[in-house]
Amino acid sequence: MNPYVKKVEPLDNYHLKLWFENGEKKIFDLTPYLNKDIFKQLQNISLFTSAQVIAGSVEWPNGLDLSYDTLYLEGETGE
Repeated sequence: MNPYVKKVEPLDNYHLKLWFENGEKKIFDLTPYLNKDIFKQLQNISLFTSAQVIAGSVEWPNGLDLSYDTLYLEGETGE
């Protein structure tokens, strides 16, 4: 089982800085998702920057979410 997200910070260019409960930090690039169905809504920068951690995953007020597994496995290690 992968670790839960503890904190999220939206960055420029549709990237998310993530802190995981195991102490790791990763950067997740959301741009590949932005042309896919429901994720197109996140092209709205004010919606994108409203990301928050809910139950260990990242969610937006419109109900979109990304699981901690996806964020951990596809995130790049970085500061």
